[in-house]
Amino acid sequence: MEQNIVDSVQLAGSANTDLSIIGLFLAADPVVKTVIIGLILASVWTWAIIIDKILRLRRLKSRARAFEDSFWSGGSLEDLYDRIGSAPPDPMSAIFAAAMREWRRSAAKGLVSKGEEVRASLRVRVEQIMSLTIGREMEGLERNMSFLASVGSTAPFIGLFGTVWGIMDAFQSIAATKSTSLSVVAPGIAEALFATALGLIAAIPAVVAYNKISHDLDRFAQRLEAFSGEFISILSRQLDEGA
Repeated sequence: MEQNIVDSVQLAGSANTDLSIIGLFLAADPVVKTVIIGLILASVWTWAIIIDKILRLRRLKSRARAFEDSFWSGGSLEDLYDRIGSAPPDPMSAIFAAAMREWRRSAAKGLVSKGEEVRASLRVRVEQIMSLTIGREMEGLERNMSFLASVGSTAPFIGLFGTVWGIMDAFQSIAATKSTSLSVVAPGIAEALFATALGLIAAIPAVVAYNKISHDLDRFAQRLEAFSGEFISILSRQLDEGA
């Protein structure tokens, strides 16, 4: 009995089973390989989006602060528009430029000094232009956010699929060899757990980043809407003074 146990242990130890990450990938079933490659690519693209969004939001917030300093410095809005009107570098500047462009076009037609109904129509039109500009700018900032949400919600299940497939492969190996030694079971179980780990590695950063970036985008959108409201108040006051 003892001799049988020793022989069994020696047989298991003599098997040259590579349980490294590369070894597990090379030995994996084609289906599991596909799952692993897909999760790795999703993880890489997720991190690329995260880094791009963080750096872009930081840059836009800095530019928005610089624009607000210029806007509230007491200088001429016409001069400010002449400097940035053709190529606004950030969403807040784009909102200002769009509103000023419509304002100048209306002023050139003499609509600013027309009756109350015309001025009210101009006020509504400028407000709509700023709202549309905010929507267009935020749509650009929110691009690829759906990918983060998709990875965060589906990657664990994709990894679980690889896990189930790997365990099935391990049972097939047991059935084929009629042996339950560790050298037979370990590769299939290891590649199955590897797929699970990759699913979590892809999903966790995606979920955390999606929540954080979505919150930052919401705050930035509120900042743009607040500026829009302040600017339309300034234009409304100028309309009333020019009446």
